[in-house]
Amino acid sequence: MVRKRLIIEMGMGIDQHGQEPTVAAARAVRNAIAHNALPGVWEVAGLSEPNEMIVEVQVAVPYPEQVRVEEVLAVLPFGHKTITVESGGMVVQGRAIASLNDKNDEMLVAVASVTVLVDTN
Repeated sequence: MVRKRLIIEMGMGIDQHGQEPTVAAARAVRNAIAHNALPGVWEVAGLSEPNEMIVEVQVAVPYPEQVRVEEVLAVLPFGHKTITVESGGMVVQGRAIASLNDKNDEMLVAVASVTVLVDTN
């Protein structure tokens, strides 16, 4: 079998309050997949059900060691999912608001790519 890329989507996510890199990463993945439909998975690649897709996620976010990868992958509804988390994104100075449980004034920005692949003969 040969794996072939069918689609690559990019997204950005921000956690303005709470300073949670997992939240920013999950929002970036959700943004990447928010406006797509994949009829080619069935009509071109010939898959019989969506969990046959292979979905590879790459996320760049501040404080990557704090990312709870299971929560980020849970954003994806289907597929054999894998994730790579690396240092990147941005830290932007915002405004700490005590009632929102801010730890500091950082806003975390994450970027993500989501690649859908299929196995072909």
